[in-house]
Amino acid sequence: MKRLLMGFAAIGLMFPFAPAGVAGAASNTATTLFPLDGATQLETHAYLNCFKADGHCDFVAGAQMRTPDGVTGFPAGLWARQTTEIRGTNRMAYMDAHANGEYERVMKAMGSEEITTVYFGEGPPDKYQTTGRSDSTDWGTGQPMTNTNVILCTHIQVVYPGVNITSPSTCAQTNFG
Repeated sequence: MKRLLMGFAAIGLMFPFAPAGVAGAASNTATTLFPLDGATQLETHAYLNCFKADGHCDFVAGAQMRTPDGVTGFPAGLWARQTTEIRGTNRMAYMDAHANGEYERVMKAMGSEEITTVYFGEGPPDKYQTTGRSDSTDWGTGQPMTNTNVILCTHIQVVYPGVNITSPSTCAQTNFG
C-alpha cells in the first residue's frame, strides 16, 4: 500500500502544471437537422453552460442552413420566428432569463422563460441566434438554486420564397456541475 501511495505522489509531481477544470460548471449542446429542399437542411442548435458558483446559465440558441458546401445563412426575403424556452426541472426554481438580440421579447412564466426572436433578411449564420443569461433562484429563499437540472429548448419557423417550415424542437439539458 505504501508503494502504491508513493506511485501516486510521483505522478502528481510529474504533472504539477496540468490544466485545472472549470470548477462548478456543466454544459450541453444539442443539434437537430431537418430537410428543407433537396440536399439543403435546416439546422437548429442549443448550447447551455451553467455555473454552480452563482447559479447562472449562459445560453445560445440558433438556426442556420446546411448545404453540401457547408453552413450558410438564410437567403433574401427571409422572415423567421424563433421560440426559445429555458426552465428548471425543480418546480421551486425560478429562471430569470435575459436575451441580447435586437428583435427579442422575453415572456416570464411560473418557473420558465420563453424568448421570441424575429429575424429579417439574409445574413451570415451568426445573425440567426439568440444569446443570453438565465439566473436560477429558489422561490422559497430568494437564493441561487443550483440543485436542479436546466433545460433549454428552441424551434424556429422559417419563411422565404418557396419555403414555409417549422423545425422540431432542439433541447439541451444540464445541471450546475
